[in-house]
Amino acid sequence: MQQTVVDHIERVAEDVVSLVLRGATGPLAPWEPGAHIDLALPNWLTRQYSLCGDPADRESYRVAVRYDRLSRGGSEYIHRFLRQGRALDVSLPRNHFPLLPAPEYLFLAGGIGITPILPMLRAAAASDVPASLVYLGPSVESMPFVDELRSCYGDRVRIVATRQQGRPDFAALASALSPGAVVYACGPAPMLAAAEEAFPSGRLYAERFRPAPRSFAPNTAFEAVCARSGRTVQVPDDESLLDALTHAGFPVASGCREGVCGSCEVAVLDGEPEHRDDIGAPAGRMYTCVSRALSPRLVVDL
Repeated sequence: MQQTVVDHIERVAEDVVSLVLRGATGPLAPWEPGAHIDLALPNWLTRQYSLCGDPADRESYRVAVRYDRLSRGGSEYIHRFLRQGRALDVSLPRNHFPLLPAPEYLFLAGGIGITPILPMLRAAAASDVPASLVYLGPSVESMPFVDELRSCYGDRVRIVATRQQGRPDFAALASALSPGAVVYACGPAPMLAAAEEAFPSGRLYAERFRPAPRSFAPNTAFEAVCARSGRTVQVPDDESLLDALTHAGFPVASGCREGVCGSCEVAVLDGEPEHRDDIGAPAGRMYTCVSRALSPRLVVDL
């Protein structure tokens, strides 16, 4: 974890605030576009947010948080109680949505999904790679960083207020793609579903707020052997591996609990995990919040 202090809080759209977190003890860890961090909040919750500042700035991180009316306590705390000067521990940056080299980019963002896209557009512009952004939201007032985008990137940015204009024709955008151009998209599920229908799968990279609907075989019980202590933890069919480990005294850091953030990763030393995450666990690892076991026994590095 890294120690930071809340340097600045700014309202950047309806129900959206931007936080600038300054390193409390020196430069912060480097990051690349698409990365996110976990914020350890004072109300004992951990939440993940995409970094949306400048990777060249090693003194501070910037994130943006939309207030969720059905908040489980994270966005509500940030909007109602977090104040300038508050110390916050944050994780090292992790990146499951990296910007890969390409001759041209089309970026699609919906609402708060602009946050990982902002530094991607900045990087493309700095490298003189052709890039454009289509940014969707119900209204301009609900869309963070509109003024910043317009002032920095001008006509490379198309702002679409969908209540008045409707959603743009993604099929037309797809047909206009130049050879080699790739699409990066982040936003709500309906927008991503439309993008996946319109754009070729090999040219579309997407990050989700929530896991995509998928079906799995019914849960079965299994056991997890914690290699460092030799203890065995029973994981019943109605409990996640994350919760079973926590209840047995092996707490694992966690954020989303939905298989989209990667904060609860553990190494698997033996056995066959059943990966149910949405981001693709690296070889030999699994995300304990959603993934289970295809073998009756897993050995994990705990």
